[in-house]
Amino acid sequence: MRVYNHFGMFVKKTIYMIKKIVIMAAGQGTRMKELAKDKPKHLIEVAGKPFLRHVLRNAKEAGFAEIILVGGHHFDKMQEFVLSVKNEFNITLINQFNVIGKEKYGTAMPVLATRAAVGGGQFACIAGDNLYSPRDLSALRDLDDEYSYLSLLRVDNPEIYGVPILEGDFVKDFVEKPKEFISNWVSISCYKFTPDIFSAIEKIDKSERGEYEITDAISLLAQENKVKARQLLDYWLDFGNPDDIQKVEQFIEEGKLQ
Repeated sequence: MRVYNHFGMFVKKTIYMIKKIVIMAAGQGTRMKELAKDKPKHLIEVAGKPFLRHVLRNAKEAGFAEIILVGGHHFDKMQEFVLSVKNEFNITLINQFNVIGKEKYGTAMPVLATRAAVGGGQFACIAGDNLYSPRDLSALRDLDDEYSYLSLLRVDNPEIYGVPILEGDFVKDFVEKPKEFISNWVSISCYKFTPDIFSAIEKIDKSERGEYEITDAISLLAQENKVKARQLLDYWLDFGNPDDIQKVEQFIEEGKLQ
């Protein structure tokens, strides 16, 4: 890539691209009921392959050099899966329960468990039970500034999601499942984080649900003007309920995965 100054002269510049992506896949998957009784819900088959396989494919297609996968429940099954795809993906597998313990639970804990593996740099971070396009994941790699980022999607039912309070493209605060209308823009667990996220997580307490929420850590950073928002470019598919299996399968079989 060539960069020119305002005099039209070529300037040599190093373009930094984020190389690591964290995929959070430690959850119990209770909404999947019997389907996740003996394995992580992320390994439920969709279109002939474990759902997580499709997530990994898109991450690789987006250009990430290293995938940091965080498992927890039925970790032995996750280990078996990683061994089966080791020739195709560069994966560092982390057991959240070994790093953090089982007494602390919530969406912030798999992120905190990756602190050593991330190694002090910026990184992308997504939910392992969600599917995002390679284009959206690739866009996270270009966000090489000093801010963390939320990816936002416009929905008709924001009251069941986490909703950011925005001032321009800056996130000023974050409300989980707001009882009063704020906006139709919601966060869909697709992030770019700076290392500041780890110290923010260490400062949060349990939420009303009794969990350590990544949104509470994001709120702390937002209060310091360290969080921005970006709009999702393509699609977002949730994989939380049995009904989602057919929806995702149809999406894949119709060739819409790109």
